[in-house]
Amino acid sequence: MPTLDRQDDVFVLDLGDTENRFHPDWIASVNAALDEVEKAEGARALVTAATGKFFSNGLDLEWLSGNLDRMSDYVTGVQELFARTLSLPLITVAALQGHTFAAGAMLSLAHDFRVMRADRGFWCLPEADINIPFTPGMSALIQARLTPRTAHEAMTTARRYGGHDALAAGIVDRAVDEDAVRPTALEIARANTGKAGPTLGTIKTRMYASVLDVLREKDISISFG
Repeated sequence: MPTLDRQDDVFVLDLGDTENRFHPDWIASVNAALDEVEKAEGARALVTAATGKFFSNGLDLEWLSGNLDRMSDYVTGVQELFARTLSLPLITVAALQGHTFAAGAMLSLAHDFRVMRADRGFWCLPEADINIPFTPGMSALIQARLTPRTAHEAMTTARRYGGHDALAAGIVDRAVDEDAVRPTALEIARANTGKAGPTLGTIKTRMYASVLDVLREKDISISFG
């Protein structure tokens, strides 16, 4: 399960050491960590990382298939997590040490910056291959954070981007060696701790107002096939 640590003015949210899928309990744990980050005062920033083979493999489709009656609430909760991350009043950096797929990739896009391992691991939006269309909110988030060309390719072809390709496509800001992923993310975060506060929150909220509105729509479901 996710854990939260603090290194001086930088909070480090570790999503876990499994596939880190978006199980409801996992989402609740992430939100609890973000509550603590938001309640803190003064200079601060956030690094979201993980341990092991995956940053996040996305939605918990196994749980969802057994709880279809809760789909709308589930998708609403996932999209609210994206919206919350996108509009946090502090600088956020995603440290992608492993595979970053589907909703995990979207969560990374909700961060201000992304650092990815260069030699192994993929960033991918596989929805076209697994026959699950993007919700309007997901589409809006992806298209707001990527160039039109990259968003089109990523969304329609389900291309798997390695670190160097992701950097060239503008998906990530840095592609570094495995042992430098988290330190580089921490470096970016530390350089921006003084930006935290209501002004930054207002800037983000206004910058992504239309995306936040769509992400926060209620009664959203996912169609299969």
